[in-house]
Amino acid sequence: MSKHRPIVVFGILGTLLDRGKAGEDRWQKWRPSVAICQHEDLLITRFELFHEPKELPLAQGVIADIQSISPETDVRLHELHLRDPWDFEEVFGSFHDFSGKYPFATDDEDYLIHITTGTHVEQICLFLLAESRHLPGRLLQSSPPRRHNVDPGGYKIIDLDLSRYDALAKRFFTERQEGLVFLKSGIATRNAAFNTLIERIERVAIASTAPLLLTGPTGAGKSHLARRIYDLKRRREQVGGSFVEVNCATLRGDQAMSALFGHIKGAFTGATAPRPGLLKTANGGLLFLDEIGELGLDEQAMLLRAIEEHRFFPVGADHEVESNFQLIAGTNRDLQSGVATGKFREDLLARINLWTFRLPGLAERREDVAPNLDYELERHVSSTGRKVTMNQQAREAFLKFAESPTTPWSANFRDLGAAVTRMATMASGGRITVAEVDEEIARLNSSWRRQHAQQPDLLSEVLSAEQLASLDLFDQVQLAEVVRVCRQSANLSAAGRTLFASSRANKAQPNDADRLRKYLTRFGLNWAQICPER
Repeated sequence: MSKHRPIVVFGILGTLLDRGKAGEDRWQKWRPSVAICQHEDLLITRFELFHEPKELPLAQGVIADIQSISPETDVRLHELHLRDPWDFEEVFGSFHDFSGKYPFATDDEDYLIHITTGTHVEQICLFLLAESRHLPGRLLQSSPPRRHNVDPGGYKIIDLDLSRYDALAKRFFTERQEGLVFLKSGIATRNAAFNTLIERIERVAIASTAPLLLTGPTGAGKSHLARRIYDLKRRREQVGGSFVEVNCATLRGDQAMSALFGHIKGAFTGATAPRPGLLKTANGGLLFLDEIGELGLDEQAMLLRAIEEHRFFPVGADHEVESNFQLIAGTNRDLQSGVATGKFREDLLARINLWTFRLPGLAERREDVAPNLDYELERHVSSTGRKVTMNQQAREAFLKFAESPTTPWSANFRDLGAAVTRMATMASGGRITVAEVDEEIARLNSSWRRQHAQQPDLLSEVLSAEQLASLDLFDQVQLAEVVRVCRQSANLSAAGRTLFASSRANKAQPNDADRLRKYLTRFGLNWAQICPER
């Protein structure tokens, strides 16, 4: 605060604290609005004093006392016409209107908001308006003198810019870091893009109750992350209800409605008892609908209303039930394409698409294989109670294979977790050796080859039947693998690095993205056609 600029104080007349006693004895009592003008190191140029109309005589008495001790202070009265000074909406609206009309001159004056007097509601409203900068000043808190003293007491100026307070800033930073580590299950991930993603998710999860949409390939960790988000919010006491998870692909036919929304007794044949349904069970908590794109259109319509109004009809019911839950939806599909084909409601997508986060697959985070390997080993030990370690040679052999650009990791972290479980189970004497690693590498490669042989033709999704018929089998096989790699990669450059991993080492300035772009152009394709959800 500048020593040379005028100081303007906004305050509320204290109907009890500012009253004092009649006659000279009133000076023996601490009166905040008067005392704040008695400090020699706080020269107040103007005092904007709010008061109720019925307290005008008291306000005039306070003005007279302020003028006797601080004649340079200009006290201006402002009537507060409040039906109820404890009504938050009314009080906030009154102060908000005042702040919108007041001629602030922040370049020429310093503003302080005295929050010692007034009702608690009035004090809170002044605080909120100061925080939002509708009242562009700092908070002024005064305190009475020690008992039997007649001095004006003390005061403290509080700046709401918390970055100015080192201890507080450090505390908030530490809290945020703890949240990030918690969401990552304590795994020291190294992928910069993934770490940035988790920071954004943490920020949104703590600050918002709006739906979250987690996209990404199967096995990328959507279900695990949803559970961690719930646990983090529960630790912060932001949810009190349960975590309810369901894979929508398992909900089929008439049973889908009943499972989600519940039913009353006798609603249909076999409904011998009422059922609350998953949405009701999640009341006060978090509902995770994995593979939400598998829901039928009728279920989607009811879900949309439940999200927006927190109300829905159980099957066969005449009366609605309420459930206030937060939704996290997961999908490995392109929901926008589902909208285009009529399989997914556009209004539901718009409602759940406010916060969308794409989780990358393991093939896009190869630098995170090592810390996740350690995590999976620790998790196996914790679940079985059997100590298992990995010797250095075995670890190096597995990481060389796992981090190779040619290793597909089709099921992502599910593949990695299963691999660690198998190696740990087969480890003689609780120590994984190169023999177990070699056996597991062979098993994974064989499994992936079978998967690729059984996969539907990817080319039919990006090329017409006429285009396909014009290609030799050789080109079809090659192009199908290129499409598969592209869909497992974050962008064109990442896909190029995987596809040209060997030849790029011989080039002084490899341009993998350009090479891949030119290859796709030969078939009339581009990145957007192959990966429309990116």
